[in-house]
This record gives sequence, C-alpha cells and structure tokens, in this order.
Amino acid sequence: MAGKVSKKQQKLIDTMDRRVNMCREFMNDWLLFNQILSAYPSPGVNKAQLENQFLKIKSKLAREHNVLKDSLASDYAIDRNTMQIVSSSTNLESIYAQSEVSVKKLQGEWHKSFISINETLGQIEDKKARAEAGEKIQLDPTEAINTGGGGMSDKSKKNLIIAVVVIAVIAGLLLFTPIGKTYMDSIKSLTGNREGITLD
Repeated sequence: MAGKVSKKQQKLIDTMDRRVNMCREFMNDWLLFNQILSAYPSPGVNKAQLENQFLKIKSKLAREHNVLKDSLASDYAIDRNTMQIVSSSTNLESIYAQSEVSVKKLQGEWHKSFISINETLGQIEDKKARAEAGEKIQLDPTEAINTGGGGMSDKSKKNLIIAVVVIAVIAGLLLFTPIGKTYMDSIKSLTGNREGITLD
C-alpha cells in the first residue's frame, strides 16, 4: 500500500480483519456440522463418537454465533434460521429417526444458511480490501461511540423525544383547551391572592 496508513485507518483495517477471521471460523464450523451430520448414516462409523463431536460443534456454533452477531453489527447478514437448525437438531439419532423428507429438508436449510454465511464473508472481505486500499469505510454508529465518537445512545434519543412530545402535549392542553384555560385562570387567581397578602 502506498503511503503511511493513519492510526484511525489501521484501526478500521484491524476491525475488518477480525470480522473476516471470525466469519471464516464460523463458516468452517458450519461445514464441520454438516460433515458430521452426513457421516452418521455411513456403514461402519463410530456413532457414539460422532454424537459426541456433534454435541461439541453445536455448542461451539452457539457460542460463536452470539459473538459474531454482536461483532458484525450491520454487516451481519446470516440467514435467521441458522441457529434454529442448530437448536432443533437435538442429536444425530433423532434426526435420522425422522423421515427421509425431513432429513433432506434439514440439509436444504443448512445449505441456505451456508450460502448466507458465504455472502456475509464476501461482503466483509470486500470492505476489508477497500479499507486496505485507503477507502474510509463507514462503521456502525454504535462502534463510533465505542471508539470515542461521542453522541447519544438510541435509548437516550428515544427518551428525549418522548419527553419533548409529552411537554408539547401538556403545553397544548394548557393553552388551547377549556380545561387548560380554567387551570391557567385558577393559577393566576392563586398567585394574585398571594401577591395581595401582606404580613403585619
């Protein structure tokens, strides 16, 4: 790369690199999940060993998925059914105890998720390459805050908007309705009475 990379740009490149590596690892484990699943009905395999490996890869995928989803933020585009496939696949024996149609459906869903993982990885790799070429890639607003970007959180903004709306409604009721007029008149008469009171 020509020229010196700024610290900010290097931080961006490192972030994209981390995302690429995490997504690749998740994809490799997703492939392993299917390899174990497909190997189970083969003659002569150690079914107990495969069941053990299947349980381990399921646990790893569940852990990785949560971290990956948080880390990728807006770059996350993995099929929402992905973890449903993992959680519904209790064990290999019960999967293959179902009809052949059910097994094929599961494999079809696995393939759909695999494509979405690949697409997500491709998008992140493209962003990383553009960052390495010196392009300023826009990170998520939440990340900008975490890296010192400043600004209000979404929750704070929402609360502020609600407060402004409530104040506007109350002001509208006080100024433009008969109830508001009566209320304002009573306040005026109260303050008028107080002003008329003198201490001996």
